[in-house]
Amino acid sequence: MSSTPVRSSQARRTETPNAVMTTFASPTQGASQELSLWQVDMRAGQAGPEHVFDSEQVWHVLDGTVRIDLDGQPATLAAGDSLVLPAGVGRQVTAVTQARMVVCGHGSAVVSVPGEASSRGTPPWIG
Repeated sequence: MSSTPVRSSQARRTETPNAVMTTFASPTQGASQELSLWQVDMRAGQAGPEHVFDSEQVWHVLDGTVRIDLDGQPATLAAGDSLVLPAGVGRQVTAVTQARMVVCGHGSAVVSVPGEASSRGTPPWIG
């Protein structure tokens, strides 16, 4: 089996009102068939919406401090800390300070937002 490197110049950047995601590898970028790896950059005070993924993710804080609420239970993470976010659990990520995280998850992960009639599908930075 051979694998081709994904060069830094090929990283895909997606900006939302809540964060900037930089995709390093995913099923549509590189040779990964199942996993995605991306970076999340958030300014202090930014918060994503409460949402639920159908598969687990692993979050690792590179810089700064974030609060991740899992079903209403807060976990504060600082640089060097990691947290496994289980599938099917409501979560919300808030940057306490300017923060940068790397995340690994399934490249076919589907996200939904409580109160919305249908899922939002696979976010572009994951697929």
